[in-house]
Amino acid sequence: MTSKTQFSAGTRIPSALRPEDYARIGTDLQASDELLAARYPGDDAARQPVHSVYVPGNKFTPSLPGEWGQRALAAVEEQGGLEWLASSLEFAEPGVLAELAGAKLESEPIEDLRLDFEDGYGTLPDSSEDAHAAGCGAAVAEAVVAGTAPPFIGIRFKSLEAATRQRGLRTLDLFLGSLIGSLAGRQLPQGLRLTLPKVSTVAQVEAMAYVCGRLEEAFGLRPGRLRFEVQVETPQVILGADGTAAVARLLHAAPGRVSGLHYGTYDYSAAIGIAPEYQSLEHPAADYAKTVMQAAAAGTGVRLSDGSTNILPVGDADNVLRAWKLHARLVARSLAAGFYQGWDLHPAQLPTRYLATYAFYRRGFPAAAERLGNYVHRRESTVLDEPATARALARFIQRAAACGAVTEAEVSAAGVSPEDLDRLARSREAEHA
Repeated sequence: MTSKTQFSAGTRIPSALRPEDYARIGTDLQASDELLAARYPGDDAARQPVHSVYVPGNKFTPSLPGEWGQRALAAVEEQGGLEWLASSLEFAEPGVLAELAGAKLESEPIEDLRLDFEDGYGTLPDSSEDAHAAGCGAAVAEAVVAGTAPPFIGIRFKSLEAATRQRGLRTLDLFLGSLIGSLAGRQLPQGLRLTLPKVSTVAQVEAMAYVCGRLEEAFGLRPGRLRFEVQVETPQVILGADGTAAVARLLHAAPGRVSGLHYGTYDYSAAIGIAPEYQSLEHPAADYAKTVMQAAAAGTGVRLSDGSTNILPVGDADNVLRAWKLHARLVARSLAAGFYQGWDLHPAQLPTRYLATYAFYRRGFPAAAERLGNYVHRRESTVLDEPATARALARFIQRAAACGAVTEAEVSAAGVSPEDLDRLARSREAEHA
């Protein structure tokens, strides 16, 4: 028979755990605490672009972003205009979306631009690629100084596989040297991005981390200044030879160096034997790979990007509209899945990138703003949000504002100050709000 201790109201309940028990547990978990703090710092709430645009490295000029914006507007005007397109896509607020997207295409048509020296560039003589790499560095510096560069800009060089390793690293070296030299003492752009494609082993990421350190030393950059995105384009990085998720291991093999994981739709699909007709970022195999990526990156602060669609809105009017509907649907699907960035390959994809993105954020903004306001001001409501959800709500609103989906006035009317929004969105600050 089990005895039960009875306590009356106000009775002081004795503690079973002693001070030395707490001390022992703290000692036992110290290494675990340090690992979590170092390896899983959470999101820093900095801006993430909604897309990456890839153009061949030898095609870049400082005026290219503005030219893409004008080509995007011309493509949609030829069919009926942005409001017509928003209505055709059955989005709410077509007039509002058209106004916002039009302003975006005029002022900041490309948020993230990658000068491609890999698949989109091909194989040219070494002397040509050397000249193009150095020329790109100088052209990017010119755009940065002139204020025409997108907020994020960088280079995708050839992979560290044996056949392309030396060529890829030389291109990176020449690009950075030219960029730094052409900036003439100015700081590297904060949004500089380096993209490592076709990663298949953890060792390649370790090697790239070493390269970054050597380049920092050679160019007089502070340690840790250079980070890089990993393109997930091979099944070996999802499921390694040892049966583990190599994509998770590689993030921790080069602490602080990996800034993003980008899914490569077509290389990955081909590598696992999917017929070309069915290669898509919404194929079940793609969803599996991206779910593994998502789990691996959770809490690390590493950003995720979905891939692209190669069905372009060009040709006759029917084909253009079909391609726009497909692209808009895929953008919305990625956003709903928690992938807030994707790839665009053609100027005519920009209208649907922004219309679909803005529709996503504007649809969710009123409820997110109300729920976050209730959380901050401790108001009773029909939804009881926890700290982690409050952090997600704040990050949602930040993303919406950063890309231009909602205005400053709309954010201000939500009743949450910019300071509260920033504090709640950062890492795990919401837990202590």
